[in-house]
Amino acid sequence: MTSQPEVSRLFSRLETDGHKLTHQPGSVLSSTALVAGTTVGAGILALPAVTMPSGIVPSTVLLIAIWLYALISGLLIAEVSLNSMRLEGRWSVGLLAMVERNLGKLGARIAGGAYLFLHYALLVAYVSQGGDILISAIAQIGRMSELPTWLGGTVFTLLLGSILYFGREKFVAKLNSVFVAIVITSFLGLLLLGAGQVKSVQFFVQDWSALGSAVSVMLVALFYHNVVPVVVTQLEGDSRKIRQSIFMGSAIPLIMFLAWNMVILGSVTPDLVQKQITFDPLQILRVGGGGKWLGVLVSIFSEFAIATSFIGFVYGLLDFFQDIFVVSQGETNKSLPLYSLILLPPMGLGVVNPHIFLTALDFAGTFSISVLGGIIPALMTWKQRQNSNYIHQMLVPGGYLTLIAMIGVTSVVITKQILSIAR
Repeated sequence: MTSQPEVSRLFSRLETDGHKLTHQPGSVLSSTALVAGTTVGAGILALPAVTMPSGIVPSTVLLIAIWLYALISGLLIAEVSLNSMRLEGRWSVGLLAMVERNLGKLGARIAGGAYLFLHYALLVAYVSQGGDILISAIAQIGRMSELPTWLGGTVFTLLLGSILYFGREKFVAKLNSVFVAIVITSFLGLLLLGAGQVKSVQFFVQDWSALGSAVSVMLVALFYHNVVPVVVTQLEGDSRKIRQSIFMGSAIPLIMFLAWNMVILGSVTPDLVQKQITFDPLQILRVGGGGKWLGVLVSIFSEFAIATSFIGFVYGLLDFFQDIFVVSQGETNKSLPLYSLILLPPMGLGVVNPHIFLTALDFAGTFSISVLGGIIPALMTWKQRQNSNYIHQMLVPGGYLTLIAMIGVTSVVITKQILSIAR
């Protein structure tokens, strides 16, 4: 199949300014920031726990490989989005709408189920971990004895849930911006303070056979695919700019993750790990294993990274249910049942099992992101490329071999997880 020559852009975004029409093209910088901001979430917190067994060098290699896989997948979604716009004559096509258009109602139901499972699994993870950090901080500040574990998840959910329910949209947006600023500042402080504690001997700790358990969490950490259709629309279908934004927007978090992984793993020696019941380097550092101030910074970064991700995923589910039940954002009395539907199940699971953080991320990466970011993009692209009745633009080389490889890798990840559950 011969590819068609690329065009500079597919359409022009025009807005009325008084009596004039003004061109409002999106910028590569803003779209890059959107991809990067979506990628950097609470998934970064689980990385050290799953990469510690393999070591710095093997986990670095795997992280780069997973990033490349996610990059190809993101470009496949962009390709489907571009060609869907071209075929339907619309300037915006959502991810689930694209799935239904290319894979039918069954495909849309599977994608919708994976979308719901992803959001709920991650909310469960955020409630359990956010509650644990919050209750530990309260106990330390108040110099109290150990508080019940169920209290953390409950307080965390009710506190943030109340802010989202009662707070105006502008207030929540400003509060989230403050949280993001705290995340960035504390992250930079962590790197500066932690870099001085990295022990070179940690680079020689290598166990390549332990990499398998890290794949699903890395998929969660590097997931941004739900915003790719937005990027395509913002950049007016300009394939060159779309490629640049997705590449740079995913490469920035990759660099952050690699630096984070090196600093955290390099700061935690095997003797510190052996003294702990749990095998979580961040927990070790939070309780002072790497020094008081490093522990404080880890706690601050972790809690606010979880808070920003929690807000985003609650809003994601809220939009999903509002579309289903046709509820206006202004109808407060009708949105209370939706907030209850969104918040109570994760809070219940988080309270019942406060240590479910890594398990929830593992299942989300294996069964939701593998489907939404692996199998479905490849199948949609396959279906589109078979249709030669309209101009098709390819963003990913390799033809059908690339698509087969994407489906094959995803199938292996899912099969391994199912076999591990069955044992």
